[in-house]
Order: sequence, then structure tokens, then C-alpha cells
Amino acid sequence: MTHDASREKKTVAISSMAASLAMTIGKFSVGLMTGSLGLISEGLHSLLDFGATIMTYLAVRVSDKPADAEHHYGHGKIEAVAALGETVLLFLTSIWIIYEAIHRLMAPKIEVEATWWSFGVIIASIVIDISRARALKRTAERTKSMALEADALHFSSDVLSSSVVLVGLGFVAFGWPIGDPIAAIGVSIFVCRAGWMLGRRTFDTLIDAAPEGAADRVRAIVREVPGVAGVGRVRIRPAGSVFFIDVDVAVGRGWPLSKVLSLKQAVAEAIHAAMSEAEITVTTHPLKLNEETIQQRAQIIAANHGAQVHHITAHRVGEKLSVSFDLEVDGTLALSDAHRIASELEIDMRSEFGQETEVETHIEPLQDATIAGEDANSETLKEISAALEKAAAADGVLSDIHNVRARQTAQGLIVIFHCRTAPERTVAEIHGIVDALERRLRAAVPGIWRIVAHAEPIGEA
Repeated sequence: MTHDASREKKTVAISSMAASLAMTIGKFSVGLMTGSLGLISEGLHSLLDFGATIMTYLAVRVSDKPADAEHHYGHGKIEAVAALGETVLLFLTSIWIIYEAIHRLMAPKIEVEATWWSFGVIIASIVIDISRARALKRTAERTKSMALEADALHFSSDVLSSSVVLVGLGFVAFGWPIGDPIAAIGVSIFVCRAGWMLGRRTFDTLIDAAPEGAADRVRAIVREVPGVAGVGRVRIRPAGSVFFIDVDVAVGRGWPLSKVLSLKQAVAEAIHAAMSEAEITVTTHPLKLNEETIQQRAQIIAANHGAQVHHITAHRVGEKLSVSFDLEVDGTLALSDAHRIASELEIDMRSEFGQETEVETHIEPLQDATIAGEDANSETLKEISAALEKAAAADGVLSDIHNVRARQTAQGLIVIFHCRTAPERTVAEIHGIVDALERRLRAAVPGIWRIVAHAEPIGEA
């Protein structure tokens, strides 16, 4: 809740308190002077409204406080508690008015005086009620305040009930005093109706009932976010002007954490754009997607084991699937421990691809430290550059050998170079050509441990 919105809620609540107090004094004074039960009941109704506006003011002050160590979801539900108190007062007042009206109807004589000031105070009350109801409704819609909405409902019902009293006074003025207690009963009916509407909404809020259609609206919003594979449970908990929304979203199980976090942020922003007062929690669940390749599925299984695998190869022999891969483990690990890791990984691979799947693991040491090295001398670099040019010329596919570097390490030479080729060639085709070049280079220059070749399309920087 922004500071301006909070100030607006307090201002409109204070103005409603002043209006209710003024109408209470006016209606009571004229009602007692004229003996009109309709006016007295309206005075009590306005007194009730005055008490309700005090509750509303206190509620909006407390409800805007941020969450703390004891109230993790903030203080928004204090507005619902205040609205529930107003509901109880509405029904108690209605019971008293109906009782007094019936008592008067059974009396042998009803003495009510219809004067010009009794009409004046009711007409003024209707004008004020209309003005306050509109102001409260506008503010309640902008700030999503249940307490202000309850106040707006009060003032709207006051317009109707005051109109009934006005009609009753008209009957009295034309010599039919029984119209006054009948008008009082009419007031009570409107008050009970307002109380029922307010009480039902308040009760729903206190038991965390989601607004009708809100969950379906959230699901529709989330489904439109790119990358969402499915929408699971949606929970909405209203608390004052805030909606706490929990939504479960399915994502591809092979997604990296950074991509999952970006999706969660996108989902929250999409919901917030449509429901500005929402506080959103997005939970993601991995989902197996139909478009996953065998290699992707194998990588996911390995990642679940915290294992490093590469060179994943899949082929079929008739109906039988064969999957092989290189498994990197700590080089200091005993073979028995490394074999246990490989066996557990193979079991899960068969569970994924079928028990008849042939799974083979090549275990190799994981490089877990930076290798110390230095630039090779100029003669070695010159020899490597010349060998690269010659090896590339053998098939004429690769050209412009450049950015050649050579580093001497304890394991041997590391050679890095860039080259160019036709942009329309496929990656698989270029990979085979580069492999052939690397074999020629190793044959020409002894002591090479690692070669890193970077192919670029001709015409691009």
C-alpha cells in the first residue's frame, strides 16, 4: 500500500465520521421533538454508522501496517474484523427498531408530528449519504479496502432507509400516523439487507474464501506467460486490500536455475499487472517434456545425481537402445567408489529408457583445479602455425587460420586457434573436418595434449 493511498483512506474515513456525527445529532434532535419513530430509528441508524466509521478509521490505520515478526501476512484482516463488528451492530439495531415499531402499531393512538424541519433533516441526510457513498466507493475501489467498502454500503443503505422515512413522514403529514412505524420497519428491512450483504463478504474473508472467479483469472494469466508448461494449484488469500496468491507452475525439468528464476519473475509480474495489490509466491515443479532428446534426458538424470557427464552417445541395434557416456569423478577416488556412482547412474538410466536398455559408462578423472602453464616459445608457436596451415590445406575446407596460441603445461601442449569456413556448412560436417585437422596436427607436432578449435563463418567478425 503506497503512502498516498493510505492517506486517502484515512482522509475519507475521517470525513465519513464527521458526516455520520452531524446526521446523528440532526435526526435525533428532530425525532425527539416530533415523536417520529422513523426519525429516531434513523438517528440510531446514523449513530450506528458513526460508531462504524470510527471502527473503519481505526481499521484502515492498523491494516496498512507492514508485516512483522508476529503477523507474517500483515494486518489487513483487521478490516474484516471491523466489518464483522459493524454487521453485528446493524442486526442489533434492526431488532430494536422492529420491536419498537410493532409496539407502536399495537398502541391505541400514535402521536407523530410532521414538521418542515423533520422533512429538511431527512432530505439533507439523503444528499449527504449519496455524496459520502460515492466518495467511499471510489476510494474503496482504488485501494481495495474492505472496511471502506463496508462504509460505502452503509451510506448507500442509508439513502434507501431515509427515503422510506421520508415517505412515512409524508403519510403522517396527510393524517395517517401509522405510516411512521411502518416506515421504521422498512428502515429495518434495508438495514438487515445491508447487514446480510456485508456479513457474507466479511465471513468469506475471515475464512480465506477466494473471490469468485479469481483463481480462474490467475490461471488464465499464468498460462499466457511464455515457458509455462502447466498451471497447478492456485491459492488466493484475501487480507484487507491485499491478495496473497500462491501459484504452482510446471517447467521443463532440464531448465537451468537462472531460467527458472526468470520465469518465476515473469509470472509474478504478469499477475501483478492485472492485480496490483497482490503479493505473489510462485513455486515451480519439474515436468518431463515430450520434446526432450535422449541426450537431454541423460543429462537431467546425471544432474539429479550431481554427476558430470559428457560425450553422450545413443544408438539402436534393432529394437534395442544403447546409451554410453563419459562420467567424470574425482581422480583421487577409489575405483570401488567410482564404480558404485556409475552403477547408481546406470540404474536410473535404465529406469528412464527401459530395463532392456544397454548402458555403458566410461569413468575418467575430473579436472578440479586450474592447470599451471605458460606461453610456448616462438619457435614452437611458429612450428604449430605452419603445421596448422598445412593441415588445413589438405582438404581446402578450412581457411584463414588465425589467433593461434600455444601454452606449455605439465600434461603437454594446449593449442588454441580460430579458422573460417563456408557459413552454409552444417555443424556436424565442420566438426568432422576439424577433427581430421586435429589428427594431422598431432601427427606433425608431438607433445600436444589438448586442441581447442573455434570455427567461424566466412564474412563475420
